[in-house]
Amino acid sequence: MNSFYFTNDQQKQYTLACLAFARKIGLIDDDSLEAVAHRCNEENEKRRQALENGEIVYGLKQFTLPVYLDYELTRFRLDFASEKDVIKNNYTYSPIEKKQLKDYYKNNRDLFTRYHGEKFKFRESKMVVYKKIREEQYDEEINAILRQLS
Repeated sequence: MNSFYFTNDQQKQYTLACLAFARKIGLIDDDSLEAVAHRCNEENEKRRQALENGEIVYGLKQFTLPVYLDYELTRFRLDFASEKDVIKNNYTYSPIEKKQLKDYYKNNRDLFTRYHGEKFKFRESKMVVYKKIREEQYDEEINAILRQLS
C-alpha cells in the first residue's frame, strides 16, 4: 500500500483536523491515518469483489491511499453540508435564517450565474445557498480544531 503524500505540515494538520471532526460528528470511529489506510483497503476489496461479481462500480476500480484520503475528506464535507442523520445525532447545527440565505445569495451572485450571464433566481438557488453556508460552518469547525492543534 502506498503511503500518504503530504506536501507540507500544514496539509497534514488540515487532514488530521478533518479526521478528528469526522470522528466527533460520528462519520468514522477512528481518526488515525492507520484507520484511513484500513478503510481504503476495505473499499478496494469491496470494489474488487463487486467487479468479480459483474456488478457496476462507480469511480475508480481501486484507490491509492492519497486518492482515497481525498475522497474521504470530500465525503465528510458533503455529508456535513447535507446534514446527514448520523451527524445530527452527534452535532447541533446552528440555525440558518432566511435573511442569512438571502444575504449570502446577494453577496455571491457570481455563483448563481448561467453561462450567458443569466442569473438564477433566489428560490432556484436556495438549497445551494443553504449548503454553501453549511460548508462555511464546516470550515469554521476545522479551523477551530487547527487552532487547538497549534
